Amino acid sequence: MSYTNPKGQPQGIAILDTNKLREILISEIDAINGYEEHIANSNMEDINEVWKYIIEDEKKHYGLILSLLRKYDPMQYQAYREHINIKAGPKSPMQTYTPDYNKQLILNNIREDIKGEFEAVLLYEQHLASMPYPDIQNVLYTIINEEKGHAEHLTLLLLKYDTDRYNGLE
Repeated sequence: MSYTNPKGQPQGIAILDTNKLREILISEIDAINGYEEHIANSNMEDINEVWKYIIEDEKKHYGLILSLLRKYDPMQYQAYREHINIKAGPKSPMQTYTPDYNKQLILNNIREDIKGEFEAVLLYEQHLASMPYPDIQNVLYTIINEEKGHAEHLTLLLLKYDTDRYNGLE
């Protein structure tokens, strides 16, 4: 899922390779947050399982890209080194949230997620084309293929629950 403003467009234009990596990190965090929110507001276990599976991939993507950013941005690496020994744990339990399942628009969430996965593919392919570093290219290529898989997995869920047909898609 990509990061977007309410109109669906990325925030700004990343020119530096390191900022392109940051843009991808923002996209992955946005995806994680979106899927977590959907799970918190859904009691449909089969759909939640798909969202949980995708979250695992999105968190893996975040880790891969942040590692590359630390490699190519010395100041980012220095900031990491300055904070690596901070061991802050939670001071209190997370607040309780009570969802309202009756008002959930699960199909809209799935469609929004498909849109986000395709936005991510577009953004990452654009960055892939301009990245001169083979290690970044390889990671982006892997992530792009996983995002395409997420879109297909979500489409299968959509077809399972949406009573409307999508021109014979199966």
